[in-house]
Amino acid sequence: MEDFRLPEQTPLYYALNEPRYTRRELIRAIQNRTGRPLAVYMAAIPISHDAIPPFVDLLEGFGPRVKAFDLFLQSPGGDIDKAEKIVYLCRARTDHLRVIVPESAKSAATLIALAADQIIMGYTSELGPIDPQIEITLPDGSHILRSAQSFLDGIEGIVDKVKDRGMEILPIYFPLLLQIDPALLDYCEKAINRAKKFAEKWLTQFMFKEDPSRVSRVVDKLMDVQEYLSHGKVIDADEAQRQIGLNVEILSPSDELWQMIWQLYCLIDIDMKQKSYHALFESEKVSIQLTY
Repeated sequence: MEDFRLPEQTPLYYALNEPRYTRRELIRAIQNRTGRPLAVYMAAIPISHDAIPPFVDLLEGFGPRVKAFDLFLQSPGGDIDKAEKIVYLCRARTDHLRVIVPESAKSAATLIALAADQIIMGYTSELGPIDPQIEITLPDGSHILRSAQSFLDGIEGIVDKVKDRGMEILPIYFPLLLQIDPALLDYCEKAINRAKKFAEKWLTQFMFKEDPSRVSRVVDKLMDVQEYLSHGKVIDADEAQRQIGLNVEILSPSDELWQMIWQLYCLIDIDMKQKSYHALFESEKVSIQLTY
């Protein structure tokens, strides 16, 4: 019978941090199977500037540069500029980036995935449309998120009705139109163009570098609000690979690598909920939690 080996940490410290040590061993097992370092960014809050310093620290744990690494990505989306900052950070450290989506990488997180050379998904994984969302202030002072394209389409619909029916319909829309800031319309148009350029740029440089003619069709598909109707629409692995045409490797539920990926996701998810932190940046050497 093999002798039990006590951990190198002191007993109380190890007990307090035991979930981290369990995850570290699983990260090592995943790395041994893939032959690539693994960086974990898992968040329940939108991507913002607060994610940048810990993400830099996460990559510092790999050393100056690695030939290839995997980014385990779980995120609801967030600031598109900070999402691109994360892409720049990753691309400065490696020649080949693979994004692993355990459960969901939506909106701006989908954009990060589009900047990878390849995406790994399973039957629980989902991406989402990349049409930008804007914050709109309501008359009562509250704020809601709306699709930038849908907002512009709504305004255009009002204009078309006025043109078709004349001044008789215009008074109905006076309260709404008086509240619209022309700068907001300009912002919506620029936000749409920003998301489009983001996706086109990185898909052309990496995932579709051998066939850039595919880029426009893929981007138009992912930004089509008439097709998806909801910004939260599920784009599963099969749709991402077969219908959209992304470079997706689909792992079956019985695949050993996928089982380890899902186990890691579950371990992190439970720990985040129990300890009330909202973002985790983790690797074999680094573990940083953000709590608000």
